[in-house]
Amino acid sequence: MIVPLGTVEDEAAVELAAALAEVFSCRAGRGDRLPLPAHALNPARGQYLSSAVLAMLQQTKPGNVSLVLGVTDCDLYLPPLNFAFGEADHKGGVAVISVTRLREEFYGHPVNDELFRRRMITEGVHEVGHALGLDHCPDPGCVMHFSNTLSDTDRKGADFCANCRKQLHGCRRWE
Repeated sequence: MIVPLGTVEDEAAVELAAALAEVFSCRAGRGDRLPLPAHALNPARGQYLSSAVLAMLQQTKPGNVSLVLGVTDCDLYLPPLNFAFGEADHKGGVAVISVTRLREEFYGHPVNDELFRRRMITEGVHEVGHALGLDHCPDPGCVMHFSNTLSDTDRKGADFCANCRKQLHGCRRWE
């Protein structure tokens, strides 16, 4: 289930749900919009602590849903990192991504909707992969490779390498 958080556009959640349903061959419905937890905001940083957002998603996850992916347009961080594109909790079956730093305009560049959608799908697939039990992959072309920068995200794309695809078949399915 895709859950829009805060003020993220509905279109982003709808596009992400459709892409993830195709990648994982499953249903990926859209849940009700939730506010970001106020206590997760670090005012000095102007960012939300991703682990606090995950905890909120875990608390609000419906009992009949195996995995929830929250999507927000607020900047996330996870110490000791300066920012995080996303985070996942395998045991809790929850993940979150931020689309903020996936936008070209965040860096002062012109809007590029196609590139933004490709990045959003890549990061969504990556975090769902973690929520399903996959670890980071050493293959820089695999979606499960760690992205430290947008160029890492752009290079890897949304496809699994053969090894991760094989591991994915042993994971619980996302429905």
